[in-house]
Amino acid sequence: MSRSRELKFRAVTSFQRHVANPLTRRFPFQTLLETTGRASGLPRRTPVGGRRMGQAFWLVSEYGEKSQYVRNIRADPRVRVRIKGQWHSGTAHLLPEDDARARLKALPRGNSAAVRTLGTDLLTVRVDLAE
Repeated sequence: MSRSRELKFRAVTSFQRHVANPLTRRFPFQTLLETTGRASGLPRRTPVGGRRMGQAFWLVSEYGEKSQYVRNIRADPRVRVRIKGQWHSGTAHLLPEDDARARLKALPRGNSAAVRTLGTDLLTVRVDLAE
């Protein structure tokens, strides 16, 4: 990763981790992705933007393999997603072969614009929901 991309990554993730995520996790209808911490084994809840399509929830990680929740998914793909205040269990799949930029066009516009602007290594994630 180039120096400027690394600085951008550190600045954005620091802001998200310490300011944005703690605030937005409190909103009752914010979509959350709950993974299991790969070292701690504790639940980790991350605000995400995405969309449910049938029995799957789709999102795009702005930092791909560097995202903590992606690293947690790689260790244990069992996740939960809170959509419109309701929790759903599922299995997450990392899809590096998917065109993440094209995928963003089908996801919520505001979040997609932020992911395109801030992201450096986009990665599509599909969560197959158990119902």
